Amino acid sequence: MTSGTWARRPLHGRPGHRVRGLRGPGTAAALVTGGVLLGWFLPRWERRLPVRGLGFDASTAQATLAAVAGSMITLAGFIVTAITLVVQTVQSMSPRLVAALGHFSRYIVLFGLLIGTAVYALVALSHVRGNSVPRLSVTVAITLVLIDAVVVLYLLASLRHAVTGGGLSRGVGQRLRTVIEHQYPPATRTAALADLADLADLADDGNRQGTLLVTHRGRPSVVVSVNEGRITRLAAQNRLHIHLTHAVGDFVTTGDLVARVKPEGATVGPRLARRISACVRYGPSRTLEQDTSYGLRLLADIAVRALSPAVNDPTTAVQALHQIEDALLRLAQRPLGPTWLLDTHGTPRVHHPAPQWPDLVSLALDETLLYGSSSPQTARRLHALLQRLRAAAPPNRLPALTEREQALRRLVAEHLTDPLLTHLASRPDQQGLGSPSPTRTAADEPPGEVE
Repeated sequence: MTSGTWARRPLHGRPGHRVRGLRGPGTAAALVTGGVLLGWFLPRWERRLPVRGLGFDASTAQATLAAVAGSMITLAGFIVTAITLVVQTVQSMSPRLVAALGHFSRYIVLFGLLIGTAVYALVALSHVRGNSVPRLSVTVAITLVLIDAVVVLYLLASLRHAVTGGGLSRGVGQRLRTVIEHQYPPATRTAALADLADLADLADDGNRQGTLLVTHRGRPSVVVSVNEGRITRLAAQNRLHIHLTHAVGDFVTTGDLVARVKPEGATVGPRLARRISACVRYGPSRTLEQDTSYGLRLLADIAVRALSPAVNDPTTAVQALHQIEDALLRLAQRPLGPTWLLDTHGTPRVHHPAPQWPDLVSLALDETLLYGSSSPQTARRLHALLQRLRAAAPPNRLPALTEREQALRRLVAEHLTDPLLTHLASRPDQQGLGSPSPTRTAADEPPGEVE
């Protein structure tokens, strides 16, 4: 095996980000359409039903349905205002969080539910004529109002947690855990590869005879994901070795090289090259679909923004560090770095670049080390985080953690010149400040007054 490279089977069965992004608008459109159809057909069907619902005369039914329609439209306007406030609050922590967390989807679904109820009431209202009163339809309208009220109250209750710094950190952490479990499953078997020196040459020599260079022909974009199952099957069926040149999250411009393809036999035709290129999906910005680094980037953004002089909120930075610690603990024992994807026979087919442990540790911690070293609360939480990672990481991953511990001590000594604050910031604390201290020794006592 080449240094720093491991092998695993390709991952299958994960829904695409594009599909998930359409769930909210698609569900909302279905609710509105369902409201129209229900309002049109239910009054006609209920004439054949034995149950007629609550007793309403024509004038009462008209007033009830009109009130339902008007109130739902007003409430939908309130939801639009709430969405605007959510966007403004989330963007204050990081402009990238709005798209990453998908807060829009649930509010768009709620908007569709409210408009669907209003449209249902208006369509049902058209069936109230003279003594013909669709009482069951009016009863259903009242039931829908109750359902809408419960959903609105539930979302409002969750809103107070979702738009806080801690809530945003937890939201990113939850998404990041899912990505880590998918991209680096604990049970993944790392294959012992044979001599791959000739395949490794693909990374350095793309002009060898028989090697096909696949370029990006679209507009400048970000690599969002790679269909690992599909590209590995293509490589196995056509006896290819594919070296992807960009990791998920990289920005590529038109004409950039995205893959080198080495066939074992015949040359690769243009049609197959296009199929290989289609296995790499692009987008306007990074997503959390397959991008572990982006999840750590978002958490670091929250911590750094909280530590800025304009905000000065180290507690939010500590909450972000909780999630960073959890993510790094999950990654500490898992194989990282460039990957060979294996076909069903265990043959390496696709070389997939990916960040290694030092890269992820640097991304997750370095900026918070720099900006948080003047905050005793943040420095203590960083000490606790590094201490716990050292206990969990294998020996070959300890140097990256040792470097951060040493840098943290130097930065704390530089920014906190008072002996008491220096000593205070040098102690690990899971809460930052306020955790129950272990039994203290004389060496742990704070220094005396400096003369």
